[in-house]
Amino acid sequence: MSDIFSTLTEAEMERLDHFLLDRVEEDADTDGRDEGVLDVTELDGLFTAIVSGPVVIPPSQWLPAVWGDYEPVWENEKEFEKILSLMMRHMNSIASTLMEHPKEFEPIFLEREIEGKTYTIVDEWCEGYRRGIALASNQWDAAGQEMVVLLSPILAFTSATDWRGHDYSHTEVTAIQRAITLNVRDIHAYWLAMRGENAASSQPVRRSKPRAGRNDPCPCGSGKKYKKCCLH
Repeated sequence: MSDIFSTLTEAEMERLDHFLLDRVEEDADTDGRDEGVLDVTELDGLFTAIVSGPVVIPPSQWLPAVWGDYEPVWENEKEFEKILSLMMRHMNSIASTLMEHPKEFEPIFLEREIEGKTYTIVDEWCEGYRRGIALASNQWDAAGQEMVVLLSPILAFTSATDWRGHDYSHTEVTAIQRAITLNVRDIHAYWLAMRGENAASSQPVRRSKPRAGRNDPCPCGSGKKYKKCCLH
């Protein structure tokens, strides 16, 4: 794979969208089965959670979440590499935006026009984000109540809460949906800071001075040999 850091074009995004949907046959019996990720909106949510979370998730772990019970049958290795390249490029684009320009990050939400009014649809994106959390649920849970609060507007539109976000009035739903983007940025910042703290604490402690030998004068200034003073 090459050029995995360039943003997907509109045509490439559409190709990936069609691929995700078309891999499950229209007449397939999906009762009780996991269809995986079915569009780029849900994929965008999945990848956002992955690049924002507490640990690194390799493709060997997140690809099964994309396919669900319907892993594609590849014609050849080149076809697989092309699709994987599109996915990796989109994931890298999300990660880059959140790292370098977090205020510019925007989830790929759907829109639907009903009777001349445009409504934002966040369910698919949020469900994808939920899938991403599930890949490292223990680590996410370790953040405690602060993370529960940050995740609440996202999980309100997922199967984890039986989509309870739709139980509110239109005004309240709109407010919750608007909180999603802001919270996603804060979640990324939270885990970024936590990973930085963990990395710093794992660094070996270096002594500014050599350790005193057993027969050297004790560094405490008592005048006694180290073995007769602070050693005991």
